[in-house]
Order: sequence, then structure tokens, then C-alpha cells
Amino acid sequence: MNELDQPNRQSEPDLFAISDLHIAHPENRKIVEGLRPASDGDWLIVAGDVGELVEDISWALRTLRDRFAKVIWSPGNHELWTPKPDPVQLRGVERYQHLVDICRGLDVLTPEDPYALWEGAGGPVRVAPLFTLYDYTFRTPTAATKDESIAQAYEAGVVCTDEFFLHPDPYASREEWCRARVAYTEERLAACDPDVPLVLVNHYPLVREPTRILRHQEFAQWCGTERTADWHLRFNTGVVVYGHLHIPRTTWHDGVRFEEVSVGYPREWRRPGHPRNVPRRVLTATSAP
Repeated sequence: MNELDQPNRQSEPDLFAISDLHIAHPENRKIVEGLRPASDGDWLIVAGDVGELVEDISWALRTLRDRFAKVIWSPGNHELWTPKPDPVQLRGVERYQHLVDICRGLDVLTPEDPYALWEGAGGPVRVAPLFTLYDYTFRTPTAATKDESIAQAYEAGVVCTDEFFLHPDPYASREEWCRARVAYTEERLAACDPDVPLVLVNHYPLVREPTRILRHQEFAQWCGTERTADWHLRFNTGVVVYGHLHIPRTTWHDGVRFEEVSVGYPREWRRPGHPRNVPRRVLTATSAP
């Protein structure tokens, strides 16, 4: 059951979040087809990994935007892949900008747009979609360098597909692209009104702690950057929304609530006991920061 199907729906608009839709899987595509707002004023945050093909990403975001009053998107790593079956063979920054242009044509907000002010339940808050990538600083426990950490991942057979399909062009590396994105995003967040709390939306967790639960710690190096570790403290943050880990749950770090809102792959969400309360209600009338 998802939160939009819960009984006693409130008429007051709500802010919902979901991620890791992975609509290349027919079962997940049906999830998108079935998503409906509970109120005409509901907003939906989509925190990345909608799909890999530009056509699929466009279809999903268009479908959701036709239903929700506002849709806010942050890219995941899968959207940034350049898979061979995709007719759109743009790489790196050009691919990201192409997706941003598509979103603007659909009236979907992106990390390149002004941060929208949510004034419904739990507001006012400003919803800030981010795009920060990763820089291999979430290394394996015994690795002193990126090269050592990646070598250990290859030895363990736990290597992110990004290494083959996520190109950083025109940057020399993904970590260089990450540094540029972090600097750009920090400047934008610093310019926000400090009296209005933020909902920080990023595909990757902003802190390392949520990755400690991963069965294979070698994968953590593709899950974020230490450069964002204090953002939830430096900026007036009410909630952090993220995905990527495919472990939907609520955690608290330094008194700030973090919500992992992923759907994940069918083999994951079909497991007995796997939480299915997505999309997740981000704020309530009593949760205002």
C-alpha cells in the first residue's frame, strides 16, 4: 500500500516524495501509471533514477506532471547514463542539460530552477532539488586512496555500472564534475533566506551514515561525497530527501530527519516485509521545522 491509498485522506495539499522508479521494469512502470494525488494541490518530489532512456524519463515525468500540481526532479545516476539502446547519445553535462530542457518543457522543476516555496501542510518551506554526484570519498574502510577503494570493489565484484555508462564530459572525471556541482549548489543554498527552512532533495544521501547499512560497503563510494556532510547543519534544513540506496526508511542525523524514498527493483520491493509506503509524505501539519 502506498501513502496515497491510505484511508482518511486529508483535503489539505501534501508534499510527497519518491525515487528510484526504474521504469525499465514493467512492474515499476505500472507503479507510475497508478500514482494519483490525494488532493488537487499535492506536489511530488522525484529524487532520481526514473530510468535510463530519455524517452522513458520523459514519459514518466510527463505522466506525473499531468496529475500533480507540481513535480520537482533531481537526477540520479541512471538518468545520466548513455546506454547504447538510447537514440539520444549525449554524454555528461550535455545529457544532463538535455534532460533539464525536457523538464522545463514539461513544467517540471530541476536543480537549475528557482527553489519553489511550499505553503501547504508543514510549510512554509523551500524545496531545493540538488545535483551533487559523488567523488569516491565514501571509500572502503581500509582504503587510503580512490584507486585502492576501486580496486577492492573490483576484487569483491561490487562495481557500479556508472564506471561504464556515466561519462563526465567535458570534465576529466566524475569527481571533478562533483566538485563543480558542489560549489555551484553551495552558492545557491547560501543565497537562500535563512529564515525559511529547506527541504533538501538529492539522489544521494548528503552524509555517509545511511550507507553503513549496505551489505557491500564497497558500493558506498558511488553514493555521495563528504563535501556535503555538514549541509543539513550549515543551512536551515527541515528534511533531507534522498534515494539511491533502495532501502526506504527514516533516519535522524544531528537532529535532522532524513527520508530515503526509493521504490527500487521488483526483486527488492517484493520481498516480505519490505516497506512500501511510497510515495512518502514529507511534511505534516505537525512536522514543520
